[in-house]
Amino acid sequence: MAAPAPTSAARALRNVVFVDGVRTPFGKAGKKGIYAETRADDLIVKVIRELLRRHPELPPERVDEVAIAATTQIGDQGLTIGRTAALLAGLPKSVPGYAIDRMCAGAMTAVTTTASGIAFGAYDVAIAGGVEHMGRHPMGEGVDPNPRFLSDKIVDPSALVMGQTAENLHDRFPHLAKERADAFAAASQEKYADAVKAGKIGPEFVPVATRSAELGWGLATEDEPPRPGTTVEALGQLKTPFRPHGRVTAGNAAGLNDGATGALLADEETARELGLPIGMRLVGYAFAGVEPEVMGVGPVPATEKALKRAGLSIEDIGLFEINEAFAVQVLAFLDHFGIADDDPRVNKWGGAIATGHPLASSGVRLMTQLSHQFAEHPEVRYGITTMCIGIGMGGTVIWENPNWNGGDK
Repeated sequence: MAAPAPTSAARALRNVVFVDGVRTPFGKAGKKGIYAETRADDLIVKVIRELLRRHPELPPERVDEVAIAATTQIGDQGLTIGRTAALLAGLPKSVPGYAIDRMCAGAMTAVTTTASGIAFGAYDVAIAGGVEHMGRHPMGEGVDPNPRFLSDKIVDPSALVMGQTAENLHDRFPHLAKERADAFAAASQEKYADAVKAGKIGPEFVPVATRSAELGWGLATEDEPPRPGTTVEALGQLKTPFRPHGRVTAGNAAGLNDGATGALLADEETARELGLPIGMRLVGYAFAGVEPEVMGVGPVPATEKALKRAGLSIEDIGLFEINEAFAVQVLAFLDHFGIADDDPRVNKWGGAIATGHPLASSGVRLMTQLSHQFAEHPEVRYGITTMCIGIGMGGTVIWENPNWNGGDK
């Protein structure tokens, strides 16, 4: 006897909402960084606990899934960290979890994957985020790339070094000169500093108790990487470590960082039932592959793909949160879509060049900032979060502002 067909209600996709996002302050990787002696899993545990603390209206047993990303899944970032962190955070043992990896877009993929489950009806509520402790686990630790990548010329040797891929992007688009990248980087630092002074950045922070054998106990309450007062002249004096007389420096690229992020996602009806706030609605998303040696251009086809599937155009987007892995990567995106380097819609509060980029955690930082900006800009209907991804990919998520008042975009 044939099984009954699913009802139309079971087949209908549900609206997915971004309820809230939090993060630890980001630290500098290395022995002198604020998290040098803090475990990676403890960072993500702090984030999960903070999401639950901020939303007592959510019964912990209503969380259906915990998806946590890490690029280097080894040591205290291994052992199916979504499940272990959920247990350590005090969630009921009935709440499952898993680990995920898409390099820099790990947290972004954790969000899109769990959101798909919510839309399909597999979950009502999920926690998605990412953690990266690059001080304990440098990118590439323990990896063993197949020698055929190079022997069979599947990728250019430079594809495995992210800084070299950024130099390749400068080669491909020579009009994106170092001076232009430095100017964008200095502006990122300035916008970030202004946002901190105005109280725009900080409310999403989870204070983290730290311990150092040298300094004793401390409390991390602000990002460590920013360099306020950075000037284009000072950036012009920095070394180019990836190529003699190159264009990529420590000043026009994100650093090596430690940190964790987390987001609470839900079906819109469930959010309203529980009294959870609605920060954004998910419209659509897309990932796309590009030549690995110019991975920084990945956000371009990913955005085109996402816009096409959503029936939107770039002109419909009123706010952009673009991950600043390298200034040249953002500039390539802006040039492609005819957007000015200083367009006020882009990275209004600065970006990863200032805050840092703890790889797998950064996607949720972008989303959290976009959600807060939506609340301030009811005239904006749509925004995107987008980022380049190692080994030649890009990812883009389109969001709708629930506060939209019928303005232009």
